Amino acid sequence: MQLFYCKDITPGGYATLDAEESRHAVRVLRLREGDEMSVTDGQGHLYECQVVEANDKACVVETQRAATPRGDLAKKAARLHLAVAPTKNPSRMEWLVEKAVEVGVGEITLLDCDHSERTFLKTERLEKLAVSAMKQSLHLTLPEIRPAVKLKDWLHRENDTWGREDIQKYIAHCEADQPRTPLAAALQAERDAVVLIGPEGDFSQEEIRLAQECGFLPVSLGPSRLRTETAALYATVAFNLINDR
Repeated sequence: MQLFYCKDITPGGYATLDAEESRHAVRVLRLREGDEMSVTDGQGHLYECQVVEANDKACVVETQRAATPRGDLAKKAARLHLAVAPTKNPSRMEWLVEKAVEVGVGEITLLDCDHSERTFLKTERLEKLAVSAMKQSLHLTLPEIRPAVKLKDWLHRENDTWGREDIQKYIAHCEADQPRTPLAAALQAERDAVVLIGPEGDFSQEEIRLAQECGFLPVSLGPSRLRTETAALYATVAFNLINDR
């Protein structure tokens, strides 16, 4: 199945694909008026549409019907929020976003930590990669990517992102002299989770203490010392394995 993305798609109406999606549909796949395509709004919905204007800059489609996603496309019962410090090399963060979306992540927040070497990263490029990865992996939900925020501010600003009582909260750090639970053993299936992944220099002692005061359980990601992006992908894979089985 070739999947397209249009956030404005609605049942029983018309929608115009953006320039990138239009070019791919008309110039690459050579779709013409009357051809059918599958379109998602990135909110978990799938629509069967028909091309009514094959314009390679603004392809217009008409929604024919809402489709029922098959089992492997259906929205998962649990959602992972990955809060991770941007890597010094931006390309590694781009790699992480692409792979995390392919595996399955609900939301990504960039963290500005005490030991961060990079405190800012434009999200526009990451959002485009997320759209591409969503379509490639045939997911129907586009993860939200939130711009960098100070970890301490984020922890104090308790909200629906992680502040619910029923959500699992974990902070992965490398302080071997402090008690930690293996993440794979701590995770519970069919429950939303938020996992904090620190920068190359790890979280500071103050950040670890503050996170624990906010209810975050310290966890380890095995005996190996992992790069930031590898640790974040490890957490994403572990979460999905627990829920897929």
